[in-house]
Amino acid sequence: MAKKTYIQAVTDALDIVLEDDPKTLIFGEDVGKNGGVFRTTQGLQKKYGEDRVFDTPLAESGIMGLATGLGLTGWRPIPEIQFMGFSFEAVDQIAGQLARMRFRFDGLKNAPVTIRTPYGGGTHTAEMHADNLENFFTGVPGLRVVMPSNPYDAKGLLISSVESNDPVLFMENLKLYRSMKDDIPDGKYTVPLDKANVVREGNDITIVAYGAEVNEALKVADSLAEKNISVEVIDLRTVSPIDTETIFKSIEKTHKVVIVQEAQKMAGVGAQVASAIAEGAILSLDAPVGRVAAPNSVYPFALGEDIWIPRAKEIEEKVNEILNY
Repeated sequence: MAKKTYIQAVTDALDIVLEDDPKTLIFGEDVGKNGGVFRTTQGLQKKYGEDRVFDTPLAESGIMGLATGLGLTGWRPIPEIQFMGFSFEAVDQIAGQLARMRFRFDGLKNAPVTIRTPYGGGTHTAEMHADNLENFFTGVPGLRVVMPSNPYDAKGLLISSVESNDPVLFMENLKLYRSMKDDIPDGKYTVPLDKANVVREGNDITIVAYGAEVNEALKVADSLAEKNISVEVIDLRTVSPIDTETIFKSIEKTHKVVIVQEAQKMAGVGAQVASAIAEGAILSLDAPVGRVAAPNSVYPFALGEDIWIPRAKEIEEKVNEILNY
């Protein structure tokens, strides 16, 4: 057991799956000798060879076309899209081809592809480097979307994703890469897909969050605990499909809920959670569903990030509003 950053936990997971299964392959822009733009794959080409960890041309549609073909022919590819904004170039390969393969072949073929990509604000990157595009991809049938909020989950969820026989979009938060550490067990462990985690128990109100916003929600829970307000925090971990059972169970206890996401508010994960609550748990509520999200605008340039990304202050204001309803 050692304390490791989020990015070290991801590298750990990749090392384990490459060692476990000779059918796993890593490829993408600069992932080989250079170890990736964030050094996530550093040392893996030297350890496993250029046939299993290799660079590709700067063409995301080509990367995903290769991944789809390999996935259908018995391989277990782990392609990297260098920044999530670049995935616009590969939408047809992901949504129009890869995600529908199981349906297309009537369940007779799988496409076990795990697409890794960094996303999220807070590091002042250039345009197209920080976009939160889970709103796009959670609407794609056949594609699982995973968004870990901490190093422990990042390692366990990535191993589970690679071992899954379905295509997975694995989103790694840029700001979390080197800003937090966890105790990470040596060797292999898994965290189950499709299962939310109650990261803090409480009785007065539920906050549902995912990705980096889980950590903002925990700050709010700490702050309100000093005022004897007990906040339950749920980390969705997988945002498609969503574990509504855990959310409903929490609302039956707290009777109030606030949903938090870093992405734009329109038609996103938070909207889907709110809709599910309206359909399945509305009689348990004593107040309207609260929501905190980024504005419905294009992702801002670097200097605008600090006022665009939802932070603990905005979450706490919304929680107080719902508590006092």
